[in-house]
Amino acid sequence: MTDILIRHVTALTVDADRRVIEDAAIAIEADRITAIGPDAELAPLADRAGEVIEARGRVAIPGLIDCHSHAGHGLVRALGAGDVSTWFDACARLYTGPTGPGFWAAEARLSLLERLMGGVTTCVTLLGGGADIYRTDDPAFGAAHCAATRDAGLRTVLAVGPNRPPFPLPYHGPDGAPVAVGFVRQLEVSEALIAAHDDLLDAGTGVCLVMPVYGSDDRGEVPEAEVRRMTEAVCDLRARHDVLLTQDGHRDGTIAYARALGLLGPHALLSHCVDLTEEDIEALQETGTAVAHNPSAIMSIFGRCPAPEMIDRGITVALGSDAAAPDRGYDMFRHMAQAMHYHRRHFRDPTVLPPGKVLEMATIDAARALGRADDLGSLEVGKKADVVLIDIGKPHLTPQAMPLHAVTHFANAADVETVLVNGRVVLRERRSQTLDPETVLAEATEAADRAIRDAGLTGLRDEPARLWRSARSPEERPAT
Repeated sequence: MTDILIRHVTALTVDADRRVIEDAAIAIEADRITAIGPDAELAPLADRAGEVIEARGRVAIPGLIDCHSHAGHGLVRALGAGDVSTWFDACARLYTGPTGPGFWAAEARLSLLERLMGGVTTCVTLLGGGADIYRTDDPAFGAAHCAATRDAGLRTVLAVGPNRPPFPLPYHGPDGAPVAVGFVRQLEVSEALIAAHDDLLDAGTGVCLVMPVYGSDDRGEVPEAEVRRMTEAVCDLRARHDVLLTQDGHRDGTIAYARALGLLGPHALLSHCVDLTEEDIEALQETGTAVAHNPSAIMSIFGRCPAPEMIDRGITVALGSDAAAPDRGYDMFRHMAQAMHYHRRHFRDPTVLPPGKVLEMATIDAARALGRADDLGSLEVGKKADVVLIDIGKPHLTPQAMPLHAVTHFANAADVETVLVNGRVVLRERRSQTLDPETVLAEATEAADRAIRDAGLTGLRDEPARLWRSARSPEERPAT
């Protein structure tokens, strides 16, 4: 029996043939797609379907995948009013301070609600971040995030792992009491979270490992022998559990160094990757390592990710949001459009990164980067029923022609009407079926207010007068 039949929809399948099916139907049984094709062929299934979703005037796409983000950032949006170094310092203070599991649960629910309402069904999110500050001092923080993910009905690959030395690091534990945390403890916490929560396809909670990016210029700060010792320990843990390894912030020679450390391979997903050397690109190409490109991130202002060049060389490049702060959000439609404009301006060529490619980067290429292309990333028989319906009956999406261009150039998160994950409707006609928005927003506001007040950071919420009239904020003006 068909549990759900979606009828009269335009389907951007992103399948092997990249079919665009007008007046399509999609049949779902339990958590998998069982048929997809012209509605006229699948119409008889309607008599035996548990639910029929009439989707005329809608475009169906695979669930969007955000391949790089940060948990915690949802509650520190815009803090510091554009002063990047102040914002990083505030994150470090909050993420090691007395922000208990409730803070991380409230932030997770807020971010998951934003994703749900924007058609993002799967994401990779680092448990903390900023300046390599990960909340892996105790399993309670990661467990809180995973519980929120299960409640939302989405999929999250939670990245956990060790911070940058020197150790031990000062934290406040789940009860708010100060505690010193060493490298071994962070690995133990990471392994405990993998053992308890790594079930992405069915439970929705995957777990992977993260470790800081090192380069040859770190040798004075962190002895190479120590870097290699820590790397070996992380690689051993990764191999024993066969999980993904991700790193945040590669640039200018660090990928070649990561290859020398033995970190690269089809199990690795490296983020940002700006101003790469030829040796860096060769290392990616030769090892089958994937890249998470974040075109809206601050790091993509400071340097350029050569995404089109890497794609041309057969490297898997996926899209990431880089999280909900300090100056962006989880709207993957925005990031698809940003990617196109970012690289077209660089090459002065409007044919670079065509619409189909950027949609691939947020769907099937992202699934491939996660090692999940057999189950996620396209609308095909046998794959998980992660389906997003976009309402194109709006002024900015009219005339209703050329659906691929409509989705990638003109649509935004607010155009997402219905979302299914694992064959379950989690958003129906813009109404969340799993999270109560009023409760989520109230809890997030309270958690953010308390954390920022307790950390003595309330002044960073002031919007200074320097943001008006001048073409640059004074702190951002180039030296003369």
